[in-house]
Amino acid sequence: MYSILPIYTYGSDILRKKTKKIASIDDSLIKLIGDMFLTLHSASGVGLAAPQVGKDIALTVIDVSAAEEKKKIKTPPMVLINPVILDAYGESVMEEGCLSIPLLRAEVRRPSEVLIEFMDLNMNIRQIEMKSYLARVAQHEIDHLNGKLYIDYLDKEEKKKLKPVLEKIKKGLVETDYMLAETPSSKSQKKN
Repeated sequence: MYSILPIYTYGSDILRKKTKKIASIDDSLIKLIGDMFLTLHSASGVGLAAPQVGKDIALTVIDVSAAEEKKKIKTPPMVLINPVILDAYGESVMEEGCLSIPLLRAEVRRPSEVLIEFMDLNMNIRQIEMKSYLARVAQHEIDHLNGKLYIDYLDKEEKKKLKPVLEKIKKGLVETDYMLAETPSSKSQKKN
């Protein structure tokens, strides 16, 4: 049985750490992957990285099928273990959001195509070329594994505009229709 996990938000230390590589697959990892997919779907997201659910490991799950419904594309859900971007080319600007930064969205410039190396559930090393929206989602999730958030790509003026909402998120003063983990500042807010 899988469980919905709380999502860690902006201000949580785990979102700024570089994750550890996964050396082997066991039942607890398989359960975590199932939990992550359930959490992702219940939050209506398209990608979720392990740090977003409080785990310091290089793992991400992606399911863009809901976003692709209108198109005739059917990309199966993906599990990327220890993913690394080997090559990136092209450029696109698109609005991004993040389950760890609720209520905010911003235009982000990223490569439009990427070549990613990762391990599958059998610990086989694989490579996959991704384009367009899928490439963007994968880059966003791999950034999480390296302690980077999409807001890090914004210039000073854009970040300044977002600061009041980021402070609210940091203090745990936002409401979402999915479960959030308590941040250190939200815990101290409750004590006061």
